[in-house]
Amino acid sequence: VQLVESGGGSVQAGGSLRLSCAASGYPFSTGCMAWFRQAPGKEHEVLATIDSARSTTYADSAKGRFTISRDNAKNTLYLQMNSLKPEDSAMYYCAAHRETDCPINPRKYDYWGQGTQVTVS
Repeated sequence: VQLVESGGGSVQAGGSLRLSCAASGYPFSTGCMAWFRQAPGKEHEVLATIDSARSTTYADSAKGRFTISRDNAKNTLYLQMNSLKPEDSAMYYCAAHRETDCPINPRKYDYWGQGTQVTVS
């Protein structure tokens, strides 16, 4: 199983980025996918989840600015991030949970990508 994030980078406050997560090695269309982030010295923070029916949930920090989506035909998860703020700077990770529920506890996720850095100045 492999999850590979891309799309991170440096952007000015107010800008946008679109993160992608390419999945392989397991039935991507089933189960839950999520985006987390981790800033230095902090715990993993769940940002958004999307289940196999494309139902979504968002953390308060992401609501109204971030949009999670999935393309099952391409085995790819996305996170569109708009109106970025300096406090959004972190390493961003995609994660997969094999069951149909979408937990917020990162320890319940079965597979993780290597992360992509987002820096907002």
